[in-house]
Amino acid sequence: MVLARRKVVYMLLVAILVLMLSPFGWLLISAFKDPSELRAVPIHWWPHQPTLENFRLALTLFDFFGYARNSLTIAGIYSVLITLASAWAGYGFARLTGPGKRIIFGLMLSTMMTPQVITLIPTYLLFSKAGLLNTYVPWVLWGLAGAPYLIFLFRQFFSNMPRELEEAAIIDGCGQIRIFWRIFLPQSWPVIATSLVLSFSWSWGDYISPALLLDDDHTTLAVKMATGYVTEQGTGLYTVVGAGAILYILPSLILFLILQRGFVTSTATSGIK
Repeated sequence: MVLARRKVVYMLLVAILVLMLSPFGWLLISAFKDPSELRAVPIHWWPHQPTLENFRLALTLFDFFGYARNSLTIAGIYSVLITLASAWAGYGFARLTGPGKRIIFGLMLSTMMTPQVITLIPTYLLFSKAGLLNTYVPWVLWGLAGAPYLIFLFRQFFSNMPRELEEAAIIDGCGQIRIFWRIFLPQSWPVIATSLVLSFSWSWGDYISPALLLDDDHTTLAVKMATGYVTEQGTGLYTVVGAGAILYILPSLILFLILQRGFVTSTATSGIK
């Protein structure tokens, strides 16, 4: 009976996995098709003559690597800064004491329920009046501000660390900054990996903020791909879009594969305390 239930569960999980991966599979198949095959009736599920021409066009219709460099610059700066800022804030909430700490922590978490669309216009006006449009300074400021969810993860992790480590460091004459940098931060690699993966994906996949704050020369790959793969008549090159999308997700996928062990460990243990 138990074995039968286990088989049913496995079959259900496999079915869910296939359902979730089917859009990506169709995208991958379309990237190797000739454009005429997308319009064929009946539908050609597999390309009759697989071609790499779509990938060549995806890289040459516009400066793919130039815009990818812009995206990597923004995502790299943002992910590193927001990880450090969130770790420092999480350390403060976990190990330091002060009046109103619980209230402040609750208010910070409540900001996760605020939709981004509400702050779009005020954000644009603030950066416009400060003369920061068409620069990457907004991402630096956002990174330095930290992220509520990441602060929560670091706070949960630091709360579970033994108090004896901190007490021994204080006896040796370490201040709070040194304790954070020398003891707590090196021990928090699983949460650091999670923060880097999540924040890089947020910035790399963001379309709205670059479209709002950056011009065509400084914008990101996500924005350029939305308008770069069209014919002179404005018709979308859907097979080229598929090839470009495959190339687009590679940096995030590679980063996740490198840091996946820490990501899974942190996600599994973040709610223990």
